[in-house]
Amino acid sequence: MKQKSVIREYTEAILIALILALFIRTFIVQAFKIPSGSMLPTLQIGDHILVSKFSYALKNPFTGNILVSFSEPERGDIIVFKYPVKHDVDYIKRVVGVAGDRIEIKDKKVYVNNELFEVEQAIYLDNSIMGAEKSPRDNLGPITVPPLSVFVMGDNRDNSHDSRFWGFVDENEIRGKAFIIYWSWDIQHSPLSLKRFQSIRWERLGNTID
Repeated sequence: MKQKSVIREYTEAILIALILALFIRTFIVQAFKIPSGSMLPTLQIGDHILVSKFSYALKNPFTGNILVSFSEPERGDIIVFKYPVKHDVDYIKRVVGVAGDRIEIKDKKVYVNNELFEVEQAIYLDNSIMGAEKSPRDNLGPITVPPLSVFVMGDNRDNSHDSRFWGFVDENEIRGKAFIIYWSWDIQHSPLSLKRFQSIRWERLGNTID
């Protein structure tokens, strides 16, 4: 039997590895990093997270259309999605309302179907309250979430650009559900500096996201 050359064996191994990596990234899990503080304190700037691509559905990787649906997003889920205003940008927020929910915000308090919806991780850093005529940040609605859509907000409620400002997220635009922090460090320091490595947040590595 003719043996394969070393070059051919390495080439085949590399190609298989690349195909497997592409398959995993497309259908199973994808890595993202947190560039802003809109999800503080749940997610910090410099956190690197893994997102389950099949938590809700199997999608066509080219069109994004749902091929097989497994479950629906639930209130409280933290999801990564295509920013509705600019689809080549990914956003991460917490689901506050699902299809059919009635959302209303009164003086920073969020109501879902006329019941107060509180998230333990949510923070408010600005004591001032803006009227609805000035900004939807603190007073909004009531509005109803349309079919196949979700209403999302950042946990850093006073510093988050979310559904209060640009509307709902189409379920077809959801990339997946965030589930774990696999790496975290302070990205304000240069990647090659000693301070960057000293800033590794060891206590956050492996933490589940909820």
